[in-house]
Amino acid sequence: MESPAFDLAFEPAYGRAVPVVSGVARITAENPGPFTFYGTNSYIVGASSVAVIDPGPEDEAHYQALMAALAGREVTHIFVSHTHRDHSPLSRRLQAATGAVTVGQGPHRPARPLRDGEINPFSESSDLAFVPDIALGDGQTLSGDGWSLTSVATPGHTANHAAFALEGRDILFSGDHVMAWSTSIVAPPDGSMADYMASLERLMERQDGLLLPGHGGPVTQPAAFLRGLKAHRLGRERAILERIRAGDRAIAEMVKAIYRDTDPKLHGAAALSVLAHIEDLVERGEIAADGPPSLAATYRLL
Repeated sequence: MESPAFDLAFEPAYGRAVPVVSGVARITAENPGPFTFYGTNSYIVGASSVAVIDPGPEDEAHYQALMAALAGREVTHIFVSHTHRDHSPLSRRLQAATGAVTVGQGPHRPARPLRDGEINPFSESSDLAFVPDIALGDGQTLSGDGWSLTSVATPGHTANHAAFALEGRDILFSGDHVMAWSTSIVAPPDGSMADYMASLERLMERQDGLLLPGHGGPVTQPAAFLRGLKAHRLGRERAILERIRAGDRAIAEMVKAIYRDTDPKLHGAAALSVLAHIEDLVERGEIAADGPPSLAATYRLL
């Protein structure tokens, strides 16, 4: 299976602001886990008047660390890449304390409607209460004192995922769409593999020089890394088709074979990733299901 060169070297430095590049500091929340790595990265952009990107989870220690780093500075904008509970909830306390306006692509929404009898497995991970004061459309820019951030719509991980380009700096805050330490989770109905792959292509066309993700360290060679991510996803797609060709009919069978070297505790998430690929393959007419694509459906080649 093709893979990008993942980088697991990262020092979270919990509780303090770490300079990343000139005018950008990172504070990592202490919410480590299999999907968050060491924790969620919040970024402070600017000098005396700043923007905060992804304030993070509702966590007292992280809130206090942010407020300490922001002391003596005006916070004008709070940008949110997407509405998962490890990224957006602290925006409410931060806004109450600073008076800043919140900015995002829009409220949480699924990539497609729930099908009859379907349950959203990540519903508890979604921050349904977040509604940005400013719904920043794709390509729109907001500016502050010495900084300008442009929204780059990157649906896939969630339908409302956006990256933010720091104008004039060749830097993109990539949220959970692209991370140096791992691939992003794409889990229907919140996520869409077709959207994710289109967003990857879009970033490949942009040719940014540095990606600053929502978890882990920076992506310092984006062009090669993005090519690796695309190859990895296409390799996963081929593996699914090979398993169906070999006689597997259910997603559970495919997961056991394709993810045999993965911790079984992560097989549930792996099954959702396979479902995301299968939805895309069904839509493109390469395979068929015995009904709407689902974790319980059976599949065959066309």
